[in-house]
Amino acid sequence: MDFELTDEERAIRDTARQFITREVMPLEQEALLRERRHEPGLDHSELRELQQKAKKFGFWGLSTPEEYGGMNLPAVLQSLIWTEVGRTFVQFKFGGEADNILYYANDQQKAEFLIPTIEGDRISCFAITEPGAGSDAANIKLSARPDGDDWILNGEKTFITNGNDADFVIVVAVTDREKGVRGGGTTAFLVDRAMGWRSEFIQTMGEGGPASLIFEDVRVPARNILGEIGQGFELGMKWIGKGRYLIPSNALGIAERALGMAVDYANTRETFGRKIGENQAIQWMIADSEVEIEAARWLILRAAWTVDQGWDPRHSSSMAKLFGARMVNDVVDRVMQIHGGMGYTRELPIERWYRQVRLMRIYEGTDEMQRLIISRDLLRGYTKIGGHLA
Repeated sequence: MDFELTDEERAIRDTARQFITREVMPLEQEALLRERRHEPGLDHSELRELQQKAKKFGFWGLSTPEEYGGMNLPAVLQSLIWTEVGRTFVQFKFGGEADNILYYANDQQKAEFLIPTIEGDRISCFAITEPGAGSDAANIKLSARPDGDDWILNGEKTFITNGNDADFVIVVAVTDREKGVRGGGTTAFLVDRAMGWRSEFIQTMGEGGPASLIFEDVRVPARNILGEIGQGFELGMKWIGKGRYLIPSNALGIAERALGMAVDYANTRETFGRKIGENQAIQWMIADSEVEIEAARWLILRAAWTVDQGWDPRHSSSMAKLFGARMVNDVVDRVMQIHGGMGYTRELPIERWYRQVRLMRIYEGTDEMQRLIISRDLLRGYTKIGGHLA
């Protein structure tokens, strides 16, 4: 059993780390200053500039097929890179990406939506969550009724990432209520903002925020159906499933950076005539954090490895997301405790992480939903205790 990275994996990981360290981390103090003024850490033009710099480093479209100019990296490599991105709190991500379900588009839709999104000329968002349908995505109500060659959309989506910035949305709507959401009664539509939907900003405890999207008799031509009529819920689950090993990968980078700050602080901060790192209470917090980080690392890499084997990744990804999200919350909490009052200020990123990582236990599948998936797989015999080594 080999736990070593390949030469290629290590080289790409180290190059990503170099880029984050040289180009992104120097922006952190300015980002903190802006956020204290309630401004975005990076504006759209600055993000695009960073992404173009990254492109020169060779990072463009981590998961994008090569035919569209991307790298089409294996899942393990994508996980390693997302961990490096997590080391900085600047809201940066590599460019050249598009929602995975946009590849179900036809040629006309690819030219209008997919290609411009990959190139960074258009911004998309994905909308399935509703005020009464969060974890219970099968309870969506936003409707689409046929009207000649068009469809008329009415309803509301909420907590939509990029909802305030997007110029088009991939929205899942009920097209046949009798069939039910899981029975083929929903369809995905590509809807330009110019067609009439509007967004309303939702203030959260984190930086930035999602949006509610309001559809009031929004007319969408039938040519904007993504995939097939009745395929909406299936596409929605494919969109949600992709992030379940990438979110904890990002969390891993945050936890590693935060723990490094705690170790440095414990080795320099003195109270009562000695460094606080000599106190058992501090040592135990550092030790527990290191153990949990390492446990999360291997759950996450195993989930990514499962994807690369072509196996069903849902069970391993749910374990990775459940443990990784809890881990980063616990680590950041300890790091704040080690820093004391200074950790609670906005002079350091710790309180920012404290607010940011809390979302990881909620979005794209709550802790409770991950537990449901994991236990259901075992109770119904879909998987064995011990996984592929059982």
